[in-house]
Amino acid sequence: MPSKKQRRRREKSRRHEYEYVYVDEEGQEVEVDPAEIRKPAAKEERRRSGGSSRPVRKANPPSWSRAIKRGGFFAALFVVIFTFVLPHKKSALPASIGLALVYGAAFVPMIYLTERMAYRAYLRRTKGQS
Repeated sequence: MPSKKQRRRREKSRRHEYEYVYVDEEGQEVEVDPAEIRKPAAKEERRRSGGSSRPVRKANPPSWSRAIKRGGFFAALFVVIFTFVLPHKKSALPASIGLALVYGAAFVPMIYLTERMAYRAYLRRTKGQS
């Protein structure tokens, strides 16, 4: 809903009667058809064209090797977090490494499924053209 200030501005612009004219070759003023004046807004033009102006970002097909590499990165990150950021006991290093490996192993299928979901969405957007 427009604010009071926006409504007042709109009413003010409607109070003034503008007349669009152009001068032809003979020097006479000719009124312009209102349909010629109004250009479609960017949103309307985009709706007519059927898509957004941004290109679709290419998604690679899912692969287990990439998921394992990313899972290994997360496992290393968890080792650092569990060892240095959240230390409970001084002798808990093997436990934190084991827990980080479990989390890293759990991340691998999750990463693969996420990549698969993104790839399928990409195929739907591009209608299988890749």
